[in-house]
Amino acid sequence: MEIGIIGAGAAAVGLLDALPPGTAEAVTVFDPAPLPWRGRPYQPDLDSVRVNVTPEISSIRFGDGGHYVRWLGERGAVHMDRLLGRPLVPRGVFGGYLEDTARAALTKFGRARVVRAAVTGFSAGERLTLTTADGRRHEVDRAVLCVGGGTPHDHYGLTGTPGFVPDPYPLERTLADVPADGDVAVLGSGLTAVDIVVSLAARGHTGRISLVSRSGALPYVWQRPREIELRHLTFERVRALTGPVTLDSLAGLMRAELADHGEDWDELAARIAADARTADTAGVLRRGVDEVDAPAVGRQILRITAHGLAPRVWRMLPGADRRLLRERHFRTVTGLASPMVPVNAAALLDLFASGQLEAVRGIRKIEPGCGPRGGFRLAHAAGERTADLVINAVNPPPHAIPRAAEPLVTALLAAGAALDPSGGLRTDPASGRLLVGGRPDPRVHVVGDLAGGGSFVTSGIPVVAAQAHLAAASLAR
Repeated sequence: MEIGIIGAGAAAVGLLDALPPGTAEAVTVFDPAPLPWRGRPYQPDLDSVRVNVTPEISSIRFGDGGHYVRWLGERGAVHMDRLLGRPLVPRGVFGGYLEDTARAALTKFGRARVVRAAVTGFSAGERLTLTTADGRRHEVDRAVLCVGGGTPHDHYGLTGTPGFVPDPYPLERTLADVPADGDVAVLGSGLTAVDIVVSLAARGHTGRISLVSRSGALPYVWQRPREIELRHLTFERVRALTGPVTLDSLAGLMRAELADHGEDWDELAARIAADARTADTAGVLRRGVDEVDAPAVGRQILRITAHGLAPRVWRMLPGADRRLLRERHFRTVTGLASPMVPVNAAALLDLFASGQLEAVRGIRKIEPGCGPRGGFRLAHAAGERTADLVINAVNPPPHAIPRAAEPLVTALLAAGAALDPSGGLRTDPASGRLLVGGRPDPRVHVVGDLAGGGSFVTSGIPVVAAQAHLAAASLAR
């Protein structure tokens, strides 16, 4: 059997590592990137662009949380987050881990090669035919889509305008041309925006920096990880619920879980709601830094649940509940599920305290050519302001189709695949197989954020590793 893997990012690395020896006689990986195995997030970049999770939950090998820790070894001590007590390494270092893992995994197969071209066409006959951008046709027996996530959206139509940066990564390149005294507006307030602000400060930027967004809410701050045994928020308990699975029934499990840990769900929920309403962005951030070592585990339980249980029960929820979470609570849920690391939070606090950084809420419009240097006018809830440059830190929507993969997805749709209403391609959650004509196709799998039907929390490395393991087991069968 020959397997074609489309994409050479973290999902492909997880798949290659998970495939048992002997599953395939040959493996061909397709990706035009000059540095395969790193994907978009883990290319070489500034040291200030860090992996946002701790090493023990960053393993690309499913079921072996120590795989990355062992690879990292003593190098982790150089990048220790003093507040968290854990190493938080630059993303480029993590990219090296992915590279080494991929190279080791490729030795399991009799023939393995990387084709430096994008797959733009697909057809199914006795075998699968993958057509690359150079017009060549490659026949395989199985195909796995590992194309990664989408690209940032330009909500205000500014692409091509001088002073607008549509895609910030790698920051080493995009920030090199930013004047040190420039008035910079960072569009967004999520983890990408945090990366940009911290990296500007690390480069000695002296000009004003504004976090410009609709909500003005920053991600929460990581707390020191603790061993937490969940007794109620488990898939087994969800399946044992009487009646339908709803937000109310899940809240009941959450209430019971927190009660077991001596905490109150209603108090935690009220505090989170208050944080979402307040305009005191720096105050919420300051409390987050102060609580890094706090004994309360409620927010940690929410984070664990968002990445562990939520993907498994998302499809069980009624459509109205899914819409409520996605449309009204998206920013709050993602801020809890993917908190920022304390070292970055402390850097932001210093910038807020000095007055160099501000949070601008309720952004309504951005117009070019209106600033003192010809830059931009930004209309927001409290009035207007100008900026010399605008850096786009708006994350792509969940399950977005990467621009480079659009020709391939078009070909798959012509072959009988379907788009999921919430984004991505429709897949069978039990096997990761692509649904073709409404039925799982054992010849085509999807690993990563392109697999539709899941929750709106972006797939982190643990989820990608689990999907890769599932697809590898299906291929081995």
